Amino acid sequence: MKQQKPSFMLVDGMALLFRAFYATAVSGQFMVNSKGIPTNGIHGFIKHMFTAISSFKPTHLAVCWDMGSKTFRTELFPDYKGNRGEAPEELIPQFDLVKEVVASFDIPNIGIDGFEADDCMGTIANQVKDYAHVSILTGDQDILQLLDDEISVILLKKGFGNYLVHTPETFFEEKGISPRQMIDLKALMGDPSDNYPGVKGIGEKTALKLLKEFHHVENIVANLDRLSKSNRTKIEQNIDMLYLSRRLAEIKCDVPVSCTIEEAGLRIEREKVLNKLMELEIRGLQRLLPMDEAIIS
Repeated sequence: MKQQKPSFMLVDGMALLFRAFYATAVSGQFMVNSKGIPTNGIHGFIKHMFTAISSFKPTHLAVCWDMGSKTFRTELFPDYKGNRGEAPEELIPQFDLVKEVVASFDIPNIGIDGFEADDCMGTIANQVKDYAHVSILTGDQDILQLLDDEISVILLKKGFGNYLVHTPETFFEEKGISPRQMIDLKALMGDPSDNYPGVKGIGEKTALKLLKEFHHVENIVANLDRLSKSNRTKIEQNIDMLYLSRRLAEIKCDVPVSCTIEEAGLRIEREKVLNKLMELEIRGLQRLLPMDEAIIS
């Protein structure tokens, strides 16, 4: 009987934490404990993570984090993500505490200065995909460029337990291009949430049309004489930004991080976790935690 491949889930830590924080922050439910520390983001983060664990049943799991706003992308383009305000003061103490909670689950916390969580997830996904099925849990569509036969993406939808699972096939059905072409798509149309412009005046519809015909940025530029006058002018006037936007859009899959299958085996000691949650006065999550026997790698 053929042995089943392990199932390795990579979690975008910030995506879960921010989503959890803002879901309750709007109504002012910060869940402040007796030490005066808000815990709403941590509470929702754990709920999101364990809802996904029970839905997808990974055998292995690691959480990847952004390590601050300065990365190689901000060196290339100082305005990268420059449209984002400071983190709310109630969220700031939760950044370190949520990692302590993850550590109490004996789940690796992974992050590296100068790179984003996406780069860590891309690197690890490519390291382990030969011997594990990889799924990436995030709210961020940028990560769809990593899709391949062994890497799927689980996009969080509103609420808990609502997901859109993407494979290369579903991505192609939706966009009509391959996952790798998403890098060129963002190079052309830019990304308002990451604050880089791409080619001014080119939106998704035109970008997709160009990619279906010419496949990638280099080939579009090589065939400028075949474009409409309007599109040719837009690209010629923004050629440097087109190439820069492509570098900003591409997830690096060769950053100096690693996480072996052995390190990421899900082995949760219920007692250890409950002690950590009790210390932070986080209540109401016990029922989500697997029993000791349930998760043995």
